[in-house]
Amino acid sequence: MIKKISDKDKQDWQDFLNSTDKLENKDQKISSKPKRFIEKSIDLHGYTLEEANQKMTSYIEECFINGVNKINVITGKGLRSKNLNDPYQSSNLSILKYSVPNFIKGSDHLMNKIISIDFEAVENPSVGNF
Repeated sequence: MIKKISDKDKQDWQDFLNSTDKLENKDQKISSKPKRFIEKSIDLHGYTLEEANQKMTSYIEECFINGVNKINVITGKGLRSKNLNDPYQSSNLSILKYSVPNFIKGSDHLMNKIISIDFEAVENPSVGNF
């Protein structure tokens, strides 16, 4: 029995040949191992703004290379900061809790290595980490 190839089949075949989409490799072994969730923390208590920003840059790069999924940054609440009494400094950006996330957000290099920043935790006055 010889079947005639329909015009639709011909068109589908031609579309397939002209397509640039990649085909799924069905022979590739699918790993049954679940991905590991790696979480790390860094404590920035006692760091100056500049030191904290430098430390975060190197820490994010290190974590990115090592496949870390979540970084918990401990900055403190900034309640004992002497910068609060200085009228010439920003009350928010002179405190690590606010300045470090803004530094990261402003760096395209770092933002390409992370998924998101928990700004709700940054804005929460009772939380000293993000």
